[in-house]
Amino acid sequence: MKPIRWMVVPAVLLFSMTFSVLLEAQVEKIEFPAGSPEDQALMAITNETDAQKKLAMYDDFLQKYSSNPAAVAYGNWQLAQAYQASGDLQKALAYGDKALAGSPHNLDIYITQAGIAQQMKDNAKLIDYGTRGAEVYNSIDKQPKPAGMSDQDFASKVEEEKSAGKSSMDFLEVSAFNAIAAEPDAKARMSYIERFTPAFPNSQFREQVASYALMSLSELKDTPRLVAYAEKTLATDPNNLPALLLLAGTYADDSRPGSTAKAASYAQKAIEAAKGDAPDADRSHKISAGAAHATLGYAYLKQDKTTAAIPELKTAAVMLKGLDDQQYAIAAFRLGFAYAKLNRIAEAREVLQEAVKISGPVQQPAQDLLLKVNAARAKGKG
Repeated sequence: MKPIRWMVVPAVLLFSMTFSVLLEAQVEKIEFPAGSPEDQALMAITNETDAQKKLAMYDDFLQKYSSNPAAVAYGNWQLAQAYQASGDLQKALAYGDKALAGSPHNLDIYITQAGIAQQMKDNAKLIDYGTRGAEVYNSIDKQPKPAGMSDQDFASKVEEEKSAGKSSMDFLEVSAFNAIAAEPDAKARMSYIERFTPAFPNSQFREQVASYALMSLSELKDTPRLVAYAEKTLATDPNNLPALLLLAGTYADDSRPGSTAKAASYAQKAIEAAKGDAPDADRSHKISAGAAHATLGYAYLKQDKTTAAIPELKTAAVMLKGLDDQQYAIAAFRLGFAYAKLNRIAEAREVLQEAVKISGPVQQPAQDLLLKVNAARAKGKG
């Protein structure tokens, strides 16, 4: 899975409007009355073409209107964008944080900060601004109804505010997802996911985020959390293939009583969900289906149901050959083992000779098993 590409767009500069803090919606907008001293000062800065002079004028603006919290937040925000444009991202981020301190429920500033963090490739900052901005947007639904306002008017007001902030929410969601997708450290990635999930409960990236969570927990070898997260995922998305496959594989490798039965159950569900034999099945679904058949065959082997295991492993080998060498090698090795167990030496040799050609974790076990099969054949057992 690759990060989503999204153009970073500086926030729109607002000059000739009225400053307001929309307490009811918990969303803030910084604006100034047309013709006010602040507005006139900002217009003068806008008309200045020299970048260095403009920075100095913003500093003067902050000092002159230091008693006006809105002016201070706005000035810091503009300096953040100015330093971002000049390429000084550290200064840009610092000024943006000052702006957020003065206007902590301002989606426009969160957009600016997320854009700067994205340019810096700072995943921790990106997830922070993305999820904090999402919390501001989500607060629109939680605002109290103003006294004297009808239910219908209040509902319309909420929808208008949500509609106005929707593009910002979409940008923050994509930015936060990109932070997850780009993070190489499993522990950090999982911490991002734990912040992303409640901030974007109806995310368009639910399935991908669940996959990253399962991958992270698998890399961390945190089996209890892995199982809990996968089962929680399946409670809301019963056909989630990554969750089904990971649970099937986890239980197949578990030696506790009842685990192989669970592995077989999850593998069967994964086969049904993958629809790998459908005419329109893509490569990913074919591989998932093949892996599920291989896990089901492995579960049957562990239950001493060798006869039942063989058709599952044969199906897996056919589906995986040419699509995923490592998964194919695993299926072929287990199929060779099943044939050998039933003394079907010729068939065991044929499939093991394929498995030993593939470099990977099962190459050596396949070679060892092939030696035993060849020895058995030499003794006339084939």
